[in-house]
Order: sequence, then structure tokens, then C-alpha cells
Amino acid sequence: MVAASYPKTRIGRLATYTDRRRKLDLCDDYNPIEDVYFFDRDPAIFHHIYNFYRTGVLSVRNELCPRSFLEEINYWGVRIKNTPRCCRISFEERQDELSEQLKIQRELKAEMETEENEELFRGMLYGPLRRRIWNLMEKPFSSITAKAMAVASSFFVLISVVAMTLNTVEDMQYKNSVGIANGRPYLEHVETLCIAFFTLEYLLRIISTPDIQCFVRSVLNAVDLIAILPLYLQLLIETLSEEDNGKKSSHEHEIEAVGRVGKLGQVLRIMRLMRIFRILKLARHSTGLRAFGFTLRQCYQQVGCLLLFIAMGVFSFSAMVYTVEHDVSGTNFTSIPHAWWWAAVSISTVGYGDTYPETPLGRIFAFLCIAFGIILNGMPISILYNKFSDYYSKLKSYEYTTIRKDRGKVYFTGRAMNKITECYTGVPTQFIPEPY
Repeated sequence: MVAASYPKTRIGRLATYTDRRRKLDLCDDYNPIEDVYFFDRDPAIFHHIYNFYRTGVLSVRNELCPRSFLEEINYWGVRIKNTPRCCRISFEERQDELSEQLKIQRELKAEMETEENEELFRGMLYGPLRRRIWNLMEKPFSSITAKAMAVASSFFVLISVVAMTLNTVEDMQYKNSVGIANGRPYLEHVETLCIAFFTLEYLLRIISTPDIQCFVRSVLNAVDLIAILPLYLQLLIETLSEEDNGKKSSHEHEIEAVGRVGKLGQVLRIMRLMRIFRILKLARHSTGLRAFGFTLRQCYQQVGCLLLFIAMGVFSFSAMVYTVEHDVSGTNFTSIPHAWWWAAVSISTVGYGDTYPETPLGRIFAFLCIAFGIILNGMPISILYNKFSDYYSKLKSYEYTTIRKDRGKVYFTGRAMNKITECYTGVPTQFIPEPY
């Protein structure tokens, strides 16, 4: 019998075993009258198994699911190594692609998951109250109040960014310094009000979260913390500086004044610079920003390779240009580090023109540098764009299918239309929600 030549497979063992009980353990059912063994497996894949016993080669079709096919051949005891090399390479590629898609699907689901398990709030201290607060802060479509909270959060982000921006305009700085309240300009009071709202928002989230570890690991929550920290750090530094000035004598204060003011000014500038990160809070309510961040996390290998190639190009072309240009009088290529800026600008194809080679050989190197930058910058764009487009469409689809349930319970549009109809007609109407 042909199957007996493969004694490690299921059918091979069925052919070689002499004990009836061991044979029955290998199958799902048995007909003693016709002496027929039954297996409750996929008949389409068993065709390939049968062909393997007939020819000794296990063929794989592209339309078969890699996971189902692998599960079936493991059941029959057939090894994937029995497939031809070309089929095995194609099968492994499809298997890796499927695993990657399933991984992305799980991460996308975790990224957009808004339905919290009610069991997490049961047994917790003030569980029902914390669950209502969590829904208010994290699920904007769960109620009208939650939607208003999300709109208010975005509004305060925009107001704080506008106030921070206007505070850097010279005319606004003069008007702002003229109108000072309690020792501080008016625009700073606007920012303080916004930070107070962000602080309250962050505290409500952290006291209502059912999983504090997951809350701390969240990137969006880290952005919220970074948005409110600079103001408190600035106030702490100013308070400590004032206390230190009070303890010092006038002579000591004059000696250390210049250095202290310079260091304090640098620290405060860094604190003010950190305020720009509050614009990232909009990612909590923007599918596009979340898709962009998710794309960067998934494509970190491609992005890392791109940065590596750029670094290699900068070092290589800066060394070439320095070698042929450093003897030219009045050149800006006085060292390789000074040539890094020119190489970086040329590879990025920006071309400021503030530094440029003058020798013929230097211009040839410049042309090669620009050509390298064009090729390098064009390589990963299609990959990143395709993945961003795919992730964005999946996020929107998941938003529509999962958040639609919460959105449907509120019925903003339907209720608004009913109210308008009642105002014009004076006849109360009953709202019937749309099926979904």
C-alpha cells in the first residue's frame, strides 16, 4: 500500500497498525459493514493530501488560507518540507503577510477600542461613578455631555496654542505688557486657564481608569502629561529662584545675578518650548493623527533604514566635498563637521544655497549628492503612504462599526431635526432611530 510508505503520517499509521482500537483512535467514525474510516476534515485540502500520497509531492494553492492549510497538514502528519521549494517560499511569504495583517488588526483594535469591560469596574471603589467619569472622558459618543467634553477639550487646545503664538508677536507683546493683571500678562492668564482645564481632564482620567498600568503606557496620556508639566515646572523654578534670592545678601546677589539669570532664562525657554507639544492633544480626537502615529510605529524599520542611509550619505559626501574644497580661499568647508550641513541640505533636496562647492570636482560630488537624495527620498514614500492609507481606512471603518453603537444611542441628528420640526409646526413628533 502506498500510504504505508509514510508510516509517520496519520493515514500511514492507519495502514500499518494492526490493533483495531489504535486505528479507531485515528479517525472520527468507522463503518464496520463497509470497513470505511471517516474523517471530519476539509475535503478541499484532503485532495492535496491524497495527491501527496500518490506523487510524493505536497502542492499548495494560493487561494488556500495558510493557517487552515498548515492546521490540516499537521493533522494528517504531513510536513511542509514535502512541498517544492517555489511553493514553500510562496507559502511562507503569504503566511508572514497574514501574520502581519492579524497583528496589525489586533493593534488597530486595541488602538481604537472604546468599549471597556464592565467587569473591570465591578468590585472597584466607587465603580459605577468611575465608570460614568471614564465614559465621559474617553467615549465622546456615549452621551451628549461626553460629546460636549470632547469639543471643549479641542477648543481649549486651540485657544492655548493661539495664545502661545500671539505671545511671540512683537505688537501683541507690547499690548500684552501694557495690560498686566496681578503681575502677569493677560495672554499668560489665558494659557493658565487652559492648563487648569487640561489638569482637571488628566486627573479625571487617571482617577477613573480601570487599569492604571495601561493608562501610564498610553502615548496619548503621556502627551496630556507633557502638555501640563511645563507650566508647573516653570512656577516651581520661579518660586525656588525667588526664595534663593531672598536668602542671599545684596553683594552675593550682584555677583551671581548674571549667571543665575542666564541659566534660569535657558531653563524657562526650554519650558516654554515644551508647550508646543500640547497641539498633539488633538490626536485624541483626530483619526488622521492617530493613523499617522500608528504608521510610524509600524514602519519603524523602514524609517530607521531611511535615517541610516541619510546619515551615511551625509558623512560620505561631506568628506568628499571637504577633501576637494578645503584648500579654496574663503571656503565654508573648513572641516567635515562644517560640511555636514551642506550635505544634509543637499540630500534633502532643499538647497538653501548658503554653502556650495566652487571647484568642478566639488560640483560633481554635489550633483551625485542631490541625485542620491532624490532616489533615497523617493524609495520609502510609497510604502509609508500605502500603509498610512490602509491604516486610516481601517481606523475609520472600525470607528464606524464600533463607535456607531454608542453614537446611535444618542441620535444627535435625529433629535435635532425633531426639535426643528416641532418649532415650525408646533406638533410634537416621536423620534424613531434609524436601524444600523
